[in-house]
Amino acid sequence: MTESTDKQALIARLNAETAKISWLELQKHYASGNVLGVASGADLIKVAIALNEDNAAQIQTWLEDRSVFEVTDQQAMDWYQNQTILWALVIPPFVLVQEPGA
Repeated sequence: MTESTDKQALIARLNAETAKISWLELQKHYASGNVLGVASGADLIKVAIALNEDNAAQIQTWLEDRSVFEVTDQQAMDWYQNQTILWALVIPPFVLVQEPGA
């Protein structure tokens, strides 16, 4: 496989693994410190690829501009109280979450 084909296969796999899930089901991952938020307007799949490829420079840039963020206790509480449904994607050891409509 070529690098382009590998990347396309990864994108297809990640798209297939992305699903909507209740925050209530993600709490144990949050408690373990393994949940990262992806801001509205940011591309969940691109973030997943950067994590998969261990692209530290890109991830750092996103952390600085808040495209990727640590979920705060307040945000977690809001999602819990509202029983929010989020887009989620597992990139071990992390679970990426993004609010629908993003």
